[in-house]
Amino acid sequence: MNSSAVLEHPLLARVEQALDTIRPYLAADGGNVRVLDITDELVLQLELLGACGTCPMSPMTLKAGVEESVKKAVPEIVRVEAINGTSMAEQPAGQTGHPVSPAPVPTPEF
Repeated sequence: MNSSAVLEHPLLARVEQALDTIRPYLAADGGNVRVLDITDELVLQLELLGACGTCPMSPMTLKAGVEESVKKAVPEIVRVEAINGTSMAEQPAGQTGHPVSPAPVPTPEF
């Protein structure tokens, strides 16, 4: 399916809605996903972006997070697969692909 055909797919709006519920979690670790295709077999093909493209946990995130969220919202989708990822060289400047730990919060003294 070409990109204009995926833009017209009847499930795309629901798929994007489902992805929007998990994007903040992906973004917190410097990543994201982009819909490439919804095949005739109802397989959602995604591109892993940013840190998601290089993270060793991406397969688990894809299955446990992305696929579960999408299939719950759009049960017609039978599978979610990553077609490719973004290499470290293609990431925005300063993005290492590893989340930065938050600064510790001081405990107030009573």
